[in-house]
Amino acid sequence: MNTTTRKVQATMDDVTELEARTLAEIAAASDEAALEAVRVAALGKKGSISALLARLGTMAPEERKARGALVNALKDKVAEALAERRTVLKEAALEARLATETLDVTLPARAQPAETGRIHPISQVMDELAAIFADLGFSIAEGPDIESDDYNFTKLNFPPDHPAREMHDTFFFAPGPDGTRKLLRTHTSPVQVRTMLAQKPPIRVICPGRTYRCDSDQTHTPMFHQVEGLVIDRSAHLGHLKWVLEESCKAFFEVADVKMRFRPSFFPFTEPSMEVDIQCSRKGGEIRFGEGEDWLEILGCGMVHPNVLANCGLDPEIYQGFAWGMGIDRLAMLKYGMPDLRAFFEADVRWLTHYGFRPLDMPNLVSGLSC
Repeated sequence: MNTTTRKVQATMDDVTELEARTLAEIAAASDEAALEAVRVAALGKKGSISALLARLGTMAPEERKARGALVNALKDKVAEALAERRTVLKEAALEARLATETLDVTLPARAQPAETGRIHPISQVMDELAAIFADLGFSIAEGPDIESDDYNFTKLNFPPDHPAREMHDTFFFAPGPDGTRKLLRTHTSPVQVRTMLAQKPPIRVICPGRTYRCDSDQTHTPMFHQVEGLVIDRSAHLGHLKWVLEESCKAFFEVADVKMRFRPSFFPFTEPSMEVDIQCSRKGGEIRFGEGEDWLEILGCGMVHPNVLANCGLDPEIYQGFAWGMGIDRLAMLKYGMPDLRAFFEADVRWLTHYGFRPLDMPNLVSGLSC
């Protein structure tokens, strides 16, 4: 082996060893900074491969040709390995960054209205009352919120300028062309008048709806809800009234028994007139019915005044009946423990979520009213 051949063989050994070492360092680089350090050490101005290229100019032509091919091939292989490793490290760095900076910009699935919606306690109590009185053979009657003075007062035995009209703080509209004034009904009794005028006895109806009076505090609002009941036939009497009220209160408050007391009172449209108290317990600040020694007024009632029957075209010598009325808002407060009536009308979704009822849990007497 001549001198040139030995030098070429030595160069090949050197290049093979440098290639193996450099490629190993490239593969071991854990990030782009480490990879850049390997690149500088190999291909930088003072790098190991650059040094080999620099010495080519001092060699004989034959040796330079053979040695140059080896060193350039090494340079190309190292450059290719650096590019591939750089791509891998960049992708890994990007994946790591995405993993730590992930932001889910998709909206969560919307809950179904049946799951999030809530029935207002007023609507719930109306539905409960409808279920109770339907079971007792009553139907529901409705009428307009804007009424005439005749239906709201006169036909209900409120004579013009009678002091009894002062019992109601009424919202009146401006007088019409004929001088009469419409008003926002102060009770649902005009619905009873409309029913008696349109329907022949026997009559068994309840009249739920909105009513209006100039009053506002913790237990009164300018707009509130009432339910009134009316029975007209040839033989209705106070015993029937007492039974209807007891059975409906037991069903509504979901208790096995209730005790009631009837106190004399005055209403222009009934005679005799009574206010009804129900026995309750107030222990611990909670009102419970069907027990205790306290009493709570819940409604007014009486036998329909003969003048009202006559005003509605019914002969009081043939027909008689009884009626009662109570506040739906007050019933809701008593049954479900809501302390302030004003919150009913503030449209606070948080309040409705807390006190409201699931829309598919319809009240019935089989599974329970307040299910």
